[in-house]
Amino acid sequence: MLKEFNIAVVNSSSFGRIFPEHLHRLRKIGTVKHFNVEQTISGKDLAELLKGYNIIIASVTPFFNREFFEHKDELLLISRHGIGYNNIDLTAAKEHQTVVSIIPALVERDAVAENNVTNLLSLMRMTVESSNKVRENRWEDRAHFVGRSLFNKTVGVIGVGNTGSCVVEILRNGFRCNVLAYDPYKSDLYLKSYGAMKVSLERLLMESDVICLCANLTDENYHMISTNEIELMKENVYISNSARGALLDEIAVVKGLQSGKIAGLATDVLEIEPGRESHPYLEFKNVVMTPHTSAYTRECLEEMGLKCVRDIENIVSGKLPERSVQQESVYIS
Repeated sequence: MLKEFNIAVVNSSSFGRIFPEHLHRLRKIGTVKHFNVEQTISGKDLAELLKGYNIIIASVTPFFNREFFEHKDELLLISRHGIGYNNIDLTAAKEHQTVVSIIPALVERDAVAENNVTNLLSLMRMTVESSNKVRENRWEDRAHFVGRSLFNKTVGVIGVGNTGSCVVEILRNGFRCNVLAYDPYKSDLYLKSYGAMKVSLERLLMESDVICLCANLTDENYHMISTNEIELMKENVYISNSARGALLDEIAVVKGLQSGKIAGLATDVLEIEPGRESHPYLEFKNVVMTPHTSAYTRECLEEMGLKCVRDIENIVSGKLPERSVQQESVYIS
């Protein structure tokens, strides 16, 4: 086993900043450095930048693709500061003897589900717009901010795994919503246990007043909501996305906002991050956009950070980290 460990924290704006004690534990193991790179950085350039760093704590971006692994020197571990791993080529990682671990889903479940519904309510009740008017000394404009209630609406939840099942519970138990669920990998009984009815995607789109996206991003569901799907939706539908930006075809969504078919969009994620003021979504007042902060509660970030620290403490001891999605490596004793 190596005697020297260099740890790179890549594109995480929170790790070690909110809870510095996590960094203190890592510095007992080796050097630690933060890196911020563009999502679109090439694999070769990323490998060159991280040369000499044999452990990585990774955010949702950039992409650790085959080109990265083909040019990267020795790499023991990529510990994802999150529950997804679609930005890591697991096959290439296996060939490179790199262990890949993720945060257990339950750590983020409540926080991400809570933010999906929080953003949705902010959108439907026009909270951000009306609050801004008060700051502009325009209290008397309050009649312009008559919103819509979430209570008793028909809500479609796409993806009813870890986060989606919590969203279903909040909607069903907290707002008495009629919840329709689309998830081809879940049974009727599973969905009923949380309070949702299993339906086809077409039925969900046609009957829902509100649609919440909570699905993982895969090759099969990339841009699963595009022009044809929006055409099937009710008039004045609300959409909330706390999963992955690429589930939505952003060009089609913009057209839906322009036509009024989509009454409003709440999103914590974009296909290409970070988002800037020039993003076309921000041309619309009926859009609430947050900067991928669904997991940003102190409770959640503390547990996420501790998990990454434990991953690294395990790998340097030759032990397999918990929730390793790529487990084969010569570095595991």
